[in-house]
Amino acid sequence: MSGPTNTRFSLAVHVLALMADHDPNLVCSEVAASSAGTSPVHVRKVMSHLRNAGLVESHAGSGGGWSLACEPADISLADVWDAIYGDENVVALHPEPNPACAVGRNIGAVLDEVSTRATDAARGELATVSIQDVHERTLAGITRR
Repeated sequence: MSGPTNTRFSLAVHVLALMADHDPNLVCSEVAASSAGTSPVHVRKVMSHLRNAGLVESHAGSGGGWSLACEPADISLADVWDAIYGDENVVALHPEPNPACAVGRNIGAVLDEVSTRATDAARGELATVSIQDVHERTLAGITRR
């Protein structure tokens, strides 16, 4: 079984935890990309979602970068999820099932209801963890709660 292909959420959490480690100094996209093992362009795309949600601020120019817009303890992983995915459910539905098929006609409604419950449960769990928690646990090398 292959793993998830969309890593925007985990990248956002990674960079926010890195920023908590550098606070109050700015973290540039290149430093964040090096830590996360990705490109600065990808970091900037993900960070733009966090900026739009008011979680980070961008500082242009030489010596510029990103800074937290609030305390790491005040940013929950649910806040990050919402900034990255908005109202998207955790289960994506395939497009255009066959309406002439009983399963195809009804699968969307069934999976949508299950996905809504799964998304609510995921957001509930994510709300219990802050960026400060992630930061402290990464520094301590703790992988389980």
